Amino acid sequence: MKVVCSQSELNAALQLVSRAVATRPTHPVLANVMLTADAGTDRLSLTGFDLNLGIQTSLSASVETSGAITLPARLLGEIVSRLASDSPVTLASDESGEQVQLTSLSGSYQMRGMSADDFPELPMVESGMTLKLEAAALVQALKGTLFASSGDEAKQLLTGVHLSFSDRNLEAAATDGHRLAVLQVSDALKWRPTRKRLTTPHSPSPCRPDRCGKWSV
Repeated sequence: MKVVCSQSELNAALQLVSRAVATRPTHPVLANVMLTADAGTDRLSLTGFDLNLGIQTSLSASVETSGAITLPARLLGEIVSRLASDSPVTLASDESGEQVQLTSLSGSYQMRGMSADDFPELPMVESGMTLKLEAAALVQALKGTLFASSGDEAKQLLTGVHLSFSDRNLEAAATDGHRLAVLQVSDALKWRPTRKRLTTPHSPSPCRPDRCGKWSV
């Protein structure tokens, strides 16, 4: 794998997917982020998955050789965040696919990763309804209710936010058994579906106005 990309875009992508990287991994590879370079599309994909929450994003890149590898999320994030923002970043793996050299104007770094084959696959939604939301409306709904959700993992259902969709409107509700927060947001959906409900986990919330917008349920 050999790829060249923007430091700022790579840094932003790492910050996003790192929210889904396990802090206390049951397997070493779960502390890693998977990088997949595709020469056909000139895209670099990043994936974080702690077996409960998975986040995947991609950015434009110049891909010389396709390939995939997993690297320690925390170490990679710290290195990339300290690189010069006006310098392109080059990632190149050796033939074994477990050693990566990261190069920029700020310097060169050697990192040992793990095979992408060891990384668990993200579960795919094979059937269901796709809801296309206004990102800012979803963020508003979550920010207005998350504080009331429970932090007690023994009460799994109460650790999330209940979302209800009707026409183009969104209603978010959260409770920890003692307090209740309910917020209604108008025109949150880009088209009018049949009535739908779901509960989304409390932590970590991956939503940002520039990165959220399409959910499958």
